[in-house]
Amino acid sequence: MKKRIVSTLVLVLSLLLCMGVSFADEEIKVGAGQPITGRFAFAGKHIHQGLMDSLDYANEQGGVGGKKFKYIYEDTGYDLMRAIASFKKIMAQDNPVMMYGESTGVGKAMAPEINSRYHVLYGSTSFSEELADREKNPYTFVSGPTYSQQFGVLLKYIAGQPKKNNKPHRVAFFYSDTEFGRDPIPFARKLAGELGIEVVAEEVTKVGAVDITSQLLDLKRNKPDYCIFQGYVVPPIPEVIRGAKDFGLDITFMGTFWAMSKMLLDKLGPDAEGYMGVCPYAYWYMDDVPMIKTIQAYNKKHYPDETYKPNSYMQGWFTGMVYVKLAQMCHEAGLPITGENLKDMLPKVNNWDTGGLNGVVSFSKSNATASGKVYKAQGGKFVAVSDWIKLDE
Repeated sequence: MKKRIVSTLVLVLSLLLCMGVSFADEEIKVGAGQPITGRFAFAGKHIHQGLMDSLDYANEQGGVGGKKFKYIYEDTGYDLMRAIASFKKIMAQDNPVMMYGESTGVGKAMAPEINSRYHVLYGSTSFSEELADREKNPYTFVSGPTYSQQFGVLLKYIAGQPKKNNKPHRVAFFYSDTEFGRDPIPFARKLAGELGIEVVAEEVTKVGAVDITSQLLDLKRNKPDYCIFQGYVVPPIPEVIRGAKDFGLDITFMGTFWAMSKMLLDKLGPDAEGYMGVCPYAYWYMDDVPMIKTIQAYNKKHYPDETYKPNSYMQGWFTGMVYVKLAQMCHEAGLPITGENLKDMLPKVNNWDTGGLNGVVSFSKSNATASGKVYKAQGGKFVAVSDWIKLDE
């Protein structure tokens, strides 16, 4: 009798374990270490929300082949060691096929293990050129153009503008003394030369620098037509722009993605007028864009009191779109949705219509989209002044 009971229990447990595996197979797991708190929380909480909402929206549409996405996340506090620990914990406990990370630092730190051990598709907040290098990091992609490609979009735009007194455009690079700040500068110097643009100054400061007197004097001495910021979010951009006006300088100031937020425009106030830059995404208030309409409708349904989502939210939403797109491609090819297969699908994404959120993008030549649009601040909002500019054409 006891033997029969034990045999029955073993059979039931075996069935339950099999059912558990079956249920797991019906989920597409996405792990994330998100900077929801800490000094990057101003953007991290919106990236987290955008990614989560994008996957939830996909689930509302039926998922992929009937399988739903399961989003598993931890708050990393924008701390490198904590983020690495969270990555390894999620991989050990849940073994997702896709992961999201909080920074360039985490991506570079985990790249060797992603490539050799985890074989998980990896996206992050970063626009690092190194992380988008397919030969070095085949499992890692960038949710838009790299910082170098963003500089490239701005320089191509500048090259197409009328010249003053028929002389070459004069440009200054203004960047922080950080990996974030320095990342695109070598490429930008090279491309400027190829486009016939003269780089007349390079101003380097600490992040959040307060005293920028020497940099302003250098701008006054070199008289650039354009000045491009890199490696900052807000400070010292307002101080530089206001200081330049006090000196009577006629400079068009520009920024890359992290310096293209409503938060910066609010800090600048009336001084924001005419500020320009590159962004890979449409903005919340551009309700003539099909995907923005979809995002607005989703938010109205789930967060009826929300009136605005920043461009960091759009980055998270687009990353979710990439995850869904690659999973769908695996499904349509009759392949299991694994990190290995997702990685192999990335180069096959070509001329993908994102509903206007990013225009028509490709990952065929690198693990980045290599495209962006130039915007100009008018009346407290960013208004597009170019079509999508592509760097890989």
